[in-house]
Amino acid sequence: MRKAIIILAFLCCVSGLQAQVDSLQILSFSEYISLVKQNHPVAKQANLILETGDAKLLKARGGFDPKVEVDFDQKVFKETEYYDLLNATFKIPTWYGIDLKAQFEENEGYYLNPQKTVPENGLYTAGISASLGQGLWINERMATLKQAKVYQQQARADLDLAVNAILHDAAVAYFDWLQAYKKVLLYERSLENTIVRFRGIKQSALLGDIPLIDTTEAKISVQSRALSLKEVELEYVQKKLELANYLWLGNNIPVELQDDVFPQDDLAFVIDETLDITGFDLADFQINEHPKMRSLAYKVKGLEIEKRLKANKLLPVIDVNYNFISSEPENLDSFYTQNYKAGLHFKMPLFLRKERGDLELAKLKLQDTELDLTNSRLQLQNKIKAVNTELFTLQEQNAMAEELVTNYATMLNAEERKYQVGESSIFLINSRELKLIDSQLKQIELTYKLYKAKAKLFKTIANNPDNI
Repeated sequence: MRKAIIILAFLCCVSGLQAQVDSLQILSFSEYISLVKQNHPVAKQANLILETGDAKLLKARGGFDPKVEVDFDQKVFKETEYYDLLNATFKIPTWYGIDLKAQFEENEGYYLNPQKTVPENGLYTAGISASLGQGLWINERMATLKQAKVYQQQARADLDLAVNAILHDAAVAYFDWLQAYKKVLLYERSLENTIVRFRGIKQSALLGDIPLIDTTEAKISVQSRALSLKEVELEYVQKKLELANYLWLGNNIPVELQDDVFPQDDLAFVIDETLDITGFDLADFQINEHPKMRSLAYKVKGLEIEKRLKANKLLPVIDVNYNFISSEPENLDSFYTQNYKAGLHFKMPLFLRKERGDLELAKLKLQDTELDLTNSRLQLQNKIKAVNTELFTLQEQNAMAEELVTNYATMLNAEERKYQVGESSIFLINSRELKLIDSQLKQIELTYKLYKAKAKLFKTIANNPDNI
């Protein structure tokens, strides 16, 4: 009689749980990660890194844009035109410190400076200016453009790191939510089983089959499980709210998860596929292709360009210019060497203390970054090895925990059968059940650690987010 009552109540409980499971709306891990990558504001902010690099490159290229300059100066006093000066210049900067220049000059006036006197139709000039010392092989605009190209490549590596970091944090938030959800399910099942046992024991006690005191022991178990369920339900709500921080719509509107949305339960193979870490092999991993290594390598290149520029500052300034002059631009034969305008500018500090100091600082900054690159490479190698070891150990622990749960469940079932024939007590059943719950909690924790370690591997190797 007692056995039939317990079995019937248990079957009713299982059918109720099955109906609840069938009505769930599941937010899968892959769908969640895709939403984070597409819509999270921080992921969008990461794209600004790349846009900043493009903007800097565009700005640097502006140093080689052709320029048109027009200067007009006029003075009239007491109806007397003192002077009327017009100077229009078209300049084309080139790569190696050489500028091509064309100029038109037209000047007139009563008090015009004699050296500004030009033919009635104006004077046309065509020539070049060049730096033969500083600025011949590298100058500010050349260095700025080279550094901008390097920064653009560095920005792409930094973008991968930034997006990778937010996806890692989002994945951990999902695992936290899943862990809390599994705890809720565990204590819900435990509470239902305890209630079923309590009802069966109470019915048997009323029939006189067992002592009435057993009902008190069973009721204590019900109260204890209910209290534990409240605790994990609170944790579940907190983790669910933390997860919602990563869910946004495309127009920057935050998403609030509904109460009927739950996480995907089994992620054993889903994580590897979603985060693109399936079959990762450390032996085949190209560490120099890691975004952090690429970012630091590009930083070194940028500092090498800066060092070359500072070294170039040790050379004297020798700027020369030569221009053909003509008043008849339509006649190309009028531009010949007898009519010209030329100049030379020379400048050099005697001690070069500022220049030598700047060069030394550039060298030190370069050495510091190179050391950082070397150290980061070693740290990254060791970090990946540690994560691999952690994954291997956690996989073994999960297998052991699964076997332990199975054995504790077997012991509990055996104890319940012994109780049915009067060879055990409700105290021993509760003790066995507590051991089973502890082992199940341990299994949930180890599974969570395994998932988190996989996310850590994803972050450590910094997979290209485009592959997700």
